[in-house]
Amino acid sequence: MTQRTDTPPAWDERTQLATFLDYARETALAKCEGLSAENARKAPLPASPLMTVCGLISHLRWVEYHWFQVMFLGEEPAGPLTEATDEDPDPEMRLAVDIPLPQLIAEYQEQSDRYRRLVADHGLDSTARRPLGDGRHADLRWIVLHLIEEISRHNGHLDVVRELVDGRTGV
Repeated sequence: MTQRTDTPPAWDERTQLATFLDYARETALAKCEGLSAENARKAPLPASPLMTVCGLISHLRWVEYHWFQVMFLGEEPAGPLTEATDEDPDPEMRLAVDIPLPQLIAEYQEQSDRYRRLVADHGLDSTARRPLGDGRHADLRWIVLHLIEEISRHNGHLDVVRELVDGRTGV
């Protein structure tokens, strides 16, 4: 079982934020442990056909990519997010059912390692190169806080989906 803690090794702001971000990530991955390939692709909520464990892990990966690489670093978008349309707003979730869960997890973990270094190497007051929709530039602190919120919200979705597909609760 994945070992995780929300208690930081030090009480400075950066360490606290990094610890909570890692805790949220590790919680998402813990919710995948022991899940069969078949169940990882099941969408048990009739009104949410993209809400699968594979889809949610893929979504988390690409959301972090968007905030760290596209918004903060100013890189050009790549991957399934470039395929988003009004009719298909979440291609990263739709396409994920064709990717094995272990591969999605490995890609997410590899990316998380890179972003962990990015957060360590930049000041929390550093501003994103790309503006938000309202024209303001978020700082790295806000991006990390936003990702903690985003991942934690989707951990709730992972709870529900996991319970519905195989009955597992309490992770």
